[in-house]
Amino acid sequence: MASANLLEVRDLRVSFPLPNRGADSFVRAARGVSFGLSRGEILGIVGESGSGKSVTTSAIPSLLPAHAIVTGSVLYEGRELLGLSGEELRAYRGRKIGMIFQEPGRSYDPLQTMGGAFFETLRNADPRISRTDANRRAAELLADVGLDDAGRRLASYPHQFSGGQLQRIGIALALAQGCDLLIADEPTTALDVTIQAQIVALLRGIRDRRGIAVVFISHNIDLVASVADRLLVMYGGLVMESGPARAVLESPAHPYTKALLAAAPRFGAHCSEGRLQSIPGRVPDPTRHEPGCPFAPRCPRAIPACAAAIPEMASPATSGTDREYRCILEPEAAT
Repeated sequence: MASANLLEVRDLRVSFPLPNRGADSFVRAARGVSFGLSRGEILGIVGESGSGKSVTTSAIPSLLPAHAIVTGSVLYEGRELLGLSGEELRAYRGRKIGMIFQEPGRSYDPLQTMGGAFFETLRNADPRISRTDANRRAAELLADVGLDDAGRRLASYPHQFSGGQLQRIGIALALAQGCDLLIADEPTTALDVTIQAQIVALLRGIRDRRGIAVVFISHNIDLVASVADRLLVMYGGLVMESGPARAVLESPAHPYTKALLAAAPRFGAHCSEGRLQSIPGRVPDPTRHEPGCPFAPRCPRAIPACAAAIPEMASPATSGTDREYRCILEPEAAT
């Protein structure tokens, strides 16, 4: 039966074989990730480096390396995407699913003008488009993402733009083929806080004007919560908590979510007011997963049962069914 969501990810698992380590040696980057996304919704995915965020979302348009082992289901408008190849896959990449990558300065050919980059992109959707029409369309897209003097800047090269400008151009390129889903993989990583706020506001405005769905990935939970309607908190390749962004931010259910929020610096805080909190320990080794909760070795509330098995997702007793978290303990009372 077709899903009511624009995108439905069900029990997605992604592994990478380790060379020269035996037939049973794998990096297990995503371990049963499930979520849905409806039109016009912004889903924020947050977690430390190595939590499985980028691998999970790269699997949606099949941008993983050829040796990746992917199982589960990715449904776009009810159509299974896993296993598509050739023309069928290209019909979804760009035209239905756009992608914004982190580190905008490394996303472009340094010898190609921006006009050339847009011409190549627009030809994927319309092979008969002329250079003149492509330039006109590119100027409209650049103006839509707030780049001044857009028409003249098409003759410029990547090194002639700032990081924030390059990220705006990346957003325009992702939207060039009229996608309905935009995946933003840490689009603010290399930008200062002022430009970060501008990019977040730009993505929210694009969602409002075009009605597209957005997946916003970051390690900064406060930044994600400022733009997202719902949050997905990942750790060790698993979803640890999900729910409405405001509810998760104000009343985190999982100890890992609470630790992420406590470790985030607060605007206006001074170093004399106290030390910045950190999460003790290290992220789990993706090649050697223990049988229990991956956060247990770093969790201040861990009990022996936490190491026995991975908990199932459940709704906190004090919350509705739109909140889920992966823990055998009830959430602590908000303080």
